[in-house]
Amino acid sequence: MHGDILFINQNQIKAVQNIYHEKLENQPLKKYIIAISGEVESGKSEIAHLLGKKLAGENKKAKVLNMDSYYKIPPNQRRQWRREHGPEKIGIEEYDWEKINETIQAFKKDKKVTIPYADVITQQLDELTTDFGGIDVLILNGLYTIALDEADFRVFIELSYEDTLDEQKRSQNETIDEWRLKELEQEHQVLLSLKDKADYFVDLDTSLKFYHL
Repeated sequence: MHGDILFINQNQIKAVQNIYHEKLENQPLKKYIIAISGEVESGKSEIAHLLGKKLAGENKKAKVLNMDSYYKIPPNQRRQWRREHGPEKIGIEEYDWEKINETIQAFKKDKKVTIPYADVITQQLDELTTDFGGIDVLILNGLYTIALDEADFRVFIELSYEDTLDEQKRSQNETIDEWRLKELEQEHQVLLSLKDKADYFVDLDTSLKFYHL
């Protein structure tokens, strides 16, 4: 989401180098879609950002989109909606897949498209017009992006539920109360059901020294 702070560590940098050299270096990378999934605070945004920068260094134009913007319910209303409907409604159906597919088609056709744009500070859902003209690679990062059939390459970040919970407490982005724990447990179970779709697994140690962007 707009306003997110990225925390980069050396393992993430190394992981992106490995992804590129092992899986992407010999790919044509023309209208290529990469999906990055993992637990909350597992480093999805950081890996996506670093991978986009790596591709730019290899003369491939990449655009990174955060799927947090593609929830049907805006951030400032989502917790109340979930409380009213129960944790069993938390999952991939919360994504606006129609809007995601519209974005993907615009990417494939080199067109402009208006996309949702979540603001981490206001918790509002805004709109942004983006131009996919000349963009070679679309990187989508979010909890459930490996469920995307159109993805050419799916990455799953192997950071445990317990470790990501520690990361959330450290980041202080959200209050970790009893309801939030129920949300996280349900998201965790959904992720486990999708994990086998991944083409590549990344192990990260977030205890390493990091810096923020």
